[in-house]
Parts: sequence; C-alpha cells; structure tokens
Amino acid sequence: MDIAMIGLGRMGANMAQRLQRGGHRVVGHDPMEAARTRAAEAGLEVTASLADAVAALPVPRVVWLMVPAGDTVDQTLAELSPHLAEGDVVIDGGNSNYQDSMRRGRTLADDDIVYLDCGTSGGVWGLQEGYSLMIGGDAVAVERLAPLFQTLAPAADRGWARVGPSGAGHYTKMVHNGIEYGMMQAYAEGFALMERKEELELDLAQVAEVWRHGSVVRSWLLDLSAQALKANPSLEGIAPYVDDSGEGRWTVAEAIALDVPAPVITLSLLERLRSRQANSFSDRLLAAMRNEFGGHAIKKR
Repeated sequence: MDIAMIGLGRMGANMAQRLQRGGHRVVGHDPMEAARTRAAEAGLEVTASLADAVAALPVPRVVWLMVPAGDTVDQTLAELSPHLAEGDVVIDGGNSNYQDSMRRGRTLADDDIVYLDCGTSGGVWGLQEGYSLMIGGDAVAVERLAPLFQTLAPAADRGWARVGPSGAGHYTKMVHNGIEYGMMQAYAEGFALMERKEELELDLAQVAEVWRHGSVVRSWLLDLSAQALKANPSLEGIAPYVDDSGEGRWTVAEAIALDVPAPVITLSLLERLRSRQANSFSDRLLAAMRNEFGGHAIKKR
C-alpha cells in the first residue's frame, strides 16, 4: 500500500522504515530539515512539503500523523485538509486526547474524510519488535488498511485491533499509559528498597535479571530496568526528576469524572510531580508547623 508519514521523529521514522521493509511505499515529510535528512539517509522517500507528500499518493490517500499531541495536530490538519478529498483516510498515531480525536473525526467526516485514532505503543524498540496498535474509528476503513496495521504490529494476527468507534483508540492508549505509570512506580519503589538495604549487598541488576525469567512480575519494563541497572548500577548522573507527557493526568481526570477509584495510577502521577520539587515549599511549611505546635527541631539548609 501507499502511505504518507507526516512526522519523522524517532517514532515516525522508525514506523516508516518498518512499513517500507514490509513492502509498502512510504512518502515521508517533516517540517524540520534535519529530520527529513536523517530519514532520507535511512532510505526513505522524503518530500520538502506536506502538500508534495499528499500529491505523491494515489487516491484514495492514506496519511499517518506522528506529531506532538495538542495544537500541533490541529495545525497539521489545517495544512493537510485542503489537499484531501472524499474517501481519504487520516490516521493520528500520536498520543492525542481522545476527546480531541472525536472532535477531529466529526470535523473531517463533514468532508467525507475518515479519521482514525490509533494509540501506538512500542517506543524506540518498535522498529525491530513491532508496535501495539489500538485503533478507533470506522470499521470498514480499518479493515481496508489492515495490511498496514499487520506490518506495523509484532505479527499479522496479534498486537493490533479496532477497539471501538472514534476516540476509542486514544482512550485505550490513555489508560494503557496510566497503567504504565503505576507499573513503573512499583518497580522503582521495590528497587529503592533493595538499594537501601546495604548490609545485604544486593546486586540490583542481578535481581532484575533473575526476575525476568519465570517471575510473575516479569515484563518489558523489567527488561529495560535490568538493562539500565547493568549499564549504570548506581544510576550515576541521572537527576531524580521524572517528567510526564499528559496521558497520566488525563487518566486520573477520567477516573474522577467516572467515579472510578484509581489510587495507584493517581499516586504514581503525584510522585512524578513531587520528583520535580528540589526545594519543596510544602515540606518546609510542614517542618515549620511542627516547630510551631510542638517545638520540634528544624533542619537548617
């Protein structure tokens, strides 16, 4: 099949390469010249403009977006839409908010353009291992584009599915990432306990490696933890600062809206926020209050 890949960062470029290796023709575009150059050096067909990428495709056209969530998606669609026609399909493979995806789907449907929201998981390893794809939107379009999803997935018969109507793909990916937050936090806390128990002289990389085989807590996240601990056992040079990309916040907000208790996901998000407070005002105020009501000593900076 022929497809345009808009956004040639780490994920987009790797997905384009996997599609190309699978026998599909991929026309790539990125607004950044450096990204276009890297993609061209990797053997991808690259165009200087988004319009040129669309024009290079036979109709009906398929355009896959791998751009940052939020305004960038809307701006890209505004630039893209004049070059699309009835029957074309746009796939948003980024981490968009599901409500935004539903809105965009309705807007494009007015012009008889199909909009699919595709939650994509696999990170930088997806080129070799394949991607997990959670697709929302028109069932007929998903079936027609099955060869693309089958190529991107770990295997043709697993790792991808249409999970529901418009918005369902990104909703599922949002919850997926919320679960990921909780799993990562649990691993981090467990290894922190073992690191603190100095008298046992535990080799954390060794423990992680043991757990990778046969243990009920084995996972790809554990594989990556084992790799990181083997390369840098004391995590030297890594600041205790953990960012978040939005999906955890959306998951917590959704849990509140639906009255679904989600304490693990919520606390894992709050721990990320706490990691960014090198000089916590709340902790200093707690110390001040203890001093005021009980005369407890304050540790000076």
